[in-house]
Amino acid sequence: MTYRIAIAGMSTESSTFTTHRTGLADFRVGRGEELADRYPFLAGWRLPEHPEVEFVPLLQASALPGGQVLPEVYDAIEAEILERLRAVLDEGELHGFYFDIHGAMAVEGRRDAEAALAHRIRSLVGSDCVISASMDLHGQVSEDLAETVDLLTAYRTAPHLDYVETRERAVRNLVRCLVEEIRPVRAWVRVPVLLPGEKTSTRVEPAKSVYASVEEAERLDGVMDASLWVGYAWADEPRSAATVVVYGTDQGVVSAQAERIARAWWDARHEFEFCAPAGPADWCVAQAFESGQRPFFVSDSGDNPTAGGSNDVAWLLGHLLATPALASGERTAIWASCVAPDAVRTCVDAGVGARVDVQVGGVFGGGEPVAMSGEVTHVTRDDQVGGDIAVVRSGGVSAVLTSRRKPFHYVAHLQALGLEPADHDLTAVKIGYLQPDLYQAAKGWVLALTPGGVDQDLLRLDYQHVVRPVHPLDDDLADPDLTPVIFG
Repeated sequence: MTYRIAIAGMSTESSTFTTHRTGLADFRVGRGEELADRYPFLAGWRLPEHPEVEFVPLLQASALPGGQVLPEVYDAIEAEILERLRAVLDEGELHGFYFDIHGAMAVEGRRDAEAALAHRIRSLVGSDCVISASMDLHGQVSEDLAETVDLLTAYRTAPHLDYVETRERAVRNLVRCLVEEIRPVRAWVRVPVLLPGEKTSTRVEPAKSVYASVEEAERLDGVMDASLWVGYAWADEPRSAATVVVYGTDQGVVSAQAERIARAWWDARHEFEFCAPAGPADWCVAQAFESGQRPFFVSDSGDNPTAGGSNDVAWLLGHLLATPALASGERTAIWASCVAPDAVRTCVDAGVGARVDVQVGGVFGGGEPVAMSGEVTHVTRDDQVGGDIAVVRSGGVSAVLTSRRKPFHYVAHLQALGLEPADHDLTAVKIGYLQPDLYQAAKGWVLALTPGGVDQDLLRLDYQHVVRPVHPLDDDLADPDLTPVIFG
């Protein structure tokens, strides 16, 4: 027998506390053969050992994390996915569907966007078609999504090193179910814990050990896959919490493992701490000045664009410019970055070496703009992500300004702008936990608890829709019922 599996999805991570809105221009949309690089484990749209299984790529749309997706943008992408799916179904039956999503996408004015899309796909492919999804471990798995999608699996590393492997695992599990005629049972558990990724990095305990035990569960007879989702703390939605899904062929084992993993996460809730020393901005600057280690990184965490920040909050820049040792040039700092198209245009027009007076920040409403006067030291163009980019130096502070939202996760990207982190007293980057390149380069690192749409201090955020009680928003929680809900 031959089998056909369609591939489609829509993925981004959306903070409901961020003023930015994700538009169509923010999405990178791949169609058909354009998706080949995303799935390097497929050769000619086949798994080498399963030539009888054909994969049919439809459309995958991905956007840098940010604010909620505009409804009309979601509707347009969804409509094209469903149109392409209908065309494929007109050519013959689909036996499987690979759903390539993030899990924490929010659409303005709506709830549980991925589950809504899964329902529409299910209505077209029918109940016999096996749907498999891969997700970020910072995704959200509602009971509705768990009921609609047959196979759910998530990354096991944060920072994320296994995203391609997770996609491959989701695909291989789907193929196995088809060729071996398995319709697995799955167990879903909501764990009333809502924590930011910076407290749940798998580099450190307790997440390191809990995630190791997730992988151990998968080696048991009767278990095909086990996953634990940390959840996404900056989405004010009922589904926002940690979740566990285990699926396989033995209901008893699957259920027991789901409850065991959920219990381990719940029991560890008070042990989670920031993965780096954390504190207010003035403390972070003082730590950098006192340290002899360079490069010394400061995570400007509250407006981290790769966690959903708007990337237009200039609060920390204002703090650095007001620090006497930096204002005088006695000490030096890099700050990267802020989307500021008008300021960048001024810098481009003025040219390198010119002095400019610019307003930085607030283009999406993310805080008040900060006035900056200084010298343009670098101008360049990034056609792929950042657009025009300028560096302005005021005193000892060099600020990286972009015309489009752009994260800076690599030392080389700063060096390309004439900025060498090892030569500065501190390098402030809009990030939470350091991504691998910065992490390996860092000789010192602290996390600044700065304001923004992904504020690490969850108690400062105005949650209205999260199911309560939930740790750490509520005190003295009773021991929850972690009995799994069984599907299949």
